[in-house]
Amino acid sequence: MQYYVDSDWLKEHLEDSDVRVIDCRFQLGNPDAGRVQYEHSHITGAVYFDLEKDLSGTVGTHGGRHPLPNFSQLKARLEESGINNDTTLVAYDAKESAFASRFWWLLKYLGHDKVYILNGGFEAWTKAGNPVNDQIPKYSRSEFIISKNKEMLASYEEVKDLALNGSKSAILIDSRENKRFLGIEEPIDRIAGHIPTAINKPWMEGLENGYLKSKLQQEERFAGLDKEQPVIVYCGSGVTATPNFIALKEAGFKNVRLYAGSYSDWVSYEDNPVGKGNAGS
Repeated sequence: MQYYVDSDWLKEHLEDSDVRVIDCRFQLGNPDAGRVQYEHSHITGAVYFDLEKDLSGTVGTHGGRHPLPNFSQLKARLEESGINNDTTLVAYDAKESAFASRFWWLLKYLGHDKVYILNGGFEAWTKAGNPVNDQIPKYSRSEFIISKNKEMLASYEEVKDLALNGSKSAILIDSRENKRFLGIEEPIDRIAGHIPTAINKPWMEGLENGYLKSKLQQEERFAGLDKEQPVIVYCGSGVTATPNFIALKEAGFKNVRLYAGSYSDWVSYEDNPVGKGNAGS
């Protein structure tokens, strides 16, 4: 399965009627920055999907900092953007891939097969001298039918069973940077550490200069893990785990699921323990 396209492919197909480009640029801590960037300059014909307004739901007591969106509202946004079940979608962000990967994961979860990430993001597109403008496009309303792939999602209860009962039913992967995993530093959530039994595979190690690494390089990242064993990925809030979700699939892992609430959901339950230091602690 192909997970991304390059700028040359998109340039060739940019004017195809069945191709829709999705701008997902966003800055954590500066939530208006992505839309401002989009309004200033974007890939010609692209529509903007905001991480917090379109690709996440309302934050509550539990569910994490970026809970899954209201799918009826997301469906409406897709339809008003002229997207139907046959539309080929190409999502991009600045170059980090995390926000585009969030869009990719959500559309796959909703049953849409033709969704890809622009490798290298907006930076690669503009460096190649490809067309951009500041015009906000309008498309004829379409119909999008949801057919959820529920096997892509791991529940809180499943993760709790892994963490508290020593269940070996899946490999639990923490996608955050190592110092947050170890509990050395925690800039956002209420307590530092990781979900017990998790191992650490930082998501950013799956990229090189803004480009997703090759299949062979992803296989090397996850060497020693059983590709036949189920894997559950998480991060702080369910966003930066999605590049790892894609990397694991690219590496040939058969059963990969996302704990959408991630660590911010886990620590929203005050009785839940957290690990410190090395994996399994």
